[in-house]
Amino acid sequence: MSAAATGVRSLRLAHRGDWRAAPENTLGSLAAAMRVPACDGVEFDVELSRDGVPVLLHDETLARVQGRPEHVHALDAAELAAAGVPTLAAALATLGPGPYLDVELKGDDHGAATADVLRAARGATGERALLSSFDPPSLVAMARLLPGWTRWLGTMDLEPPAVALALELGCHGISTDWHRITPASIRRAHRAGLEVAAWTVRRRATYARMERLGVVAQCVEAAALDGDGA
Repeated sequence: MSAAATGVRSLRLAHRGDWRAAPENTLGSLAAAMRVPACDGVEFDVELSRDGVPVLLHDETLARVQGRPEHVHALDAAELAAAGVPTLAAALATLGPGPYLDVELKGDDHGAATADVLRAARGATGERALLSSFDPPSLVAMARLLPGWTRWLGTMDLEPPAVALALELGCHGISTDWHRITPASIRRAHRAGLEVAAWTVRRRATYARMERLGVVAQCVEAAALDGDGA
């Protein structure tokens, strides 16, 4: 997903779906996001189950969202589905081919199982989709398994070490905390040939400011998800 593909407007990606309507990273929250007129797509998190199936979950355990103490790696995909944690395949089927996707890979163990599901849904070039991660090994694996997909490094800032690491990994961009995006820092990234995405934006005014700075996509919640007309 390049800047040219998005036009002049910053993409509005629902952060873990619209969890005002259903718990985050569930099929319900993804479907709810797609009912928001201003929403261009979704960002969601992917981990691996005990049996190596990619599933949607942000935390290492089910405690915060599902109210259960288990670690995601302690349950197989069927057990996780029964607890409300969908598989990546189910999420992609629910969303269909239209929405833009920021697929954030959690952990450093993603490989062929994740790549195969993504390729089946969005093709070898990641049509209207990209991969992001804070974990370099997963980005390295995806560069090998899905070389045609756009990859973003997740970082806490746009300082020179982050820019250098993104370049070293062959990433196309950086996804970072919106508080750290300034005219100077985004120029640094752009001079290096990297596009910049922002997380997590909740106010319309913040969305507009990031858009003016040249941010290509924003993970949004609350009023920022609803857009200017809400």
